[in-house]
Amino acid sequence: MAIVSADAARIDRPYLQPQPIDWTRPLTPNALAVIAVLENPDLKAQRAKVGVTDAQAFAARLLPDPQVQANYDKLLAGPDMFDAFGGQLAMDLNQLRTARVERQSNEAGKRQVRLDLAWAEWQAAGQARLQGVRILALARQLAIAKASAASAEQLFEASLRAGGRGDISGADVDTRRQAALDATDKARQADTDLGAAQMELNKLLGLPPETVLRIAPPPEPVQAPNPATLVSQAITRRLDLQALRAGYDAAEADVHKAILDQFPNLSLTLASARDTSDNRTIGPAIGFTLPLWNRNRGGIAIATATRAQLKAEYEARLFQTRAEITTAVTGIDTVRQQRADLLAKLPAMKRIADASATAVKRGDLSSAAAATAEQAVRDRELTLSQLDQQIAEQTIALELLSGGPSEGWTR
Repeated sequence: MAIVSADAARIDRPYLQPQPIDWTRPLTPNALAVIAVLENPDLKAQRAKVGVTDAQAFAARLLPDPQVQANYDKLLAGPDMFDAFGGQLAMDLNQLRTARVERQSNEAGKRQVRLDLAWAEWQAAGQARLQGVRILALARQLAIAKASAASAEQLFEASLRAGGRGDISGADVDTRRQAALDATDKARQADTDLGAAQMELNKLLGLPPETVLRIAPPPEPVQAPNPATLVSQAITRRLDLQALRAGYDAAEADVHKAILDQFPNLSLTLASARDTSDNRTIGPAIGFTLPLWNRNRGGIAIATATRAQLKAEYEARLFQTRAEITTAVTGIDTVRQQRADLLAKLPAMKRIADASATAVKRGDLSSAAAATAEQAVRDRELTLSQLDQQIAEQTIALELLSGGPSEGWTR
């Protein structure tokens, strides 16, 4: 835990700020995000890939080594008096010709891998925050569901006693029994959902399954701007789109390399020798491939098709981003309107429930009628909690789609 806290104070990731992490206090949504980035097992494995691309980019900057050959011939018989020997120093000039585009391709590839990693970290951070919001909402819903189940069970027991006295019919008792079963099932399902959300959060954070975290309430979700603004920000901020652009740059460099490879591959050799007659020679040799049939046309076709594929993939991702952002903004607006309508009706329902409780104390109303009024309020509060959960989760999802935190939506 101390190591995680120390790493969290030094974190340097896009759109994530260093966070103080105190495991003895409730963890804020941003603290959950930072822990996910630092400790998620999948991200740790993905970060190992960055070292491979860094090594490839480093290798592309190195000059090719010259090739050295030497030979020695021992004179066994004959009129000559000397042993023969020779040496060659060769250089592959083709690697020098393509060195620049090789460096461009590998640097773009390294940038793409780093951006893909940063995008995966951003997604993991958002998922951790989303699970935190979900856990808090499900905990509230579980408390309401348990209260409803307890009330329904009390009404059922009262109806059993009344049915035994003959005050109500068997059909009324059966109705109360079914209502109690339904309320118990809802409470059980809420408990199951809460446990699943807690397990998923522990998995995201790389923590043991039995870990129980205390989570601080998130800030109030901000109002989302119009979709056009978010799409414009997403084009600039989304790291996966930047990674695709880097991949296109790498493909562009690969096309240039394939074009250069259609020209003759040159090699330059400097040779020196002495034969058994003590004749000494020195001279250069040039070797090249005749571009008669192949001319690397297959390589050029593959590189060009790959570039076209990446361009189409980028355009498809951009189209999908526009559609998803528009759908998310519309969905949030719809849920906010539903929440406002429910809030407008809730005070009147609470007044009726309070009045019913007062009437029960005066003996003017049955306990069952008052319990029904209280249950109606709980049902609306449960719906309100579910709407709040949808708004919070969809706001985080919109942050993931737009490529940055909601604090930047208005800038």
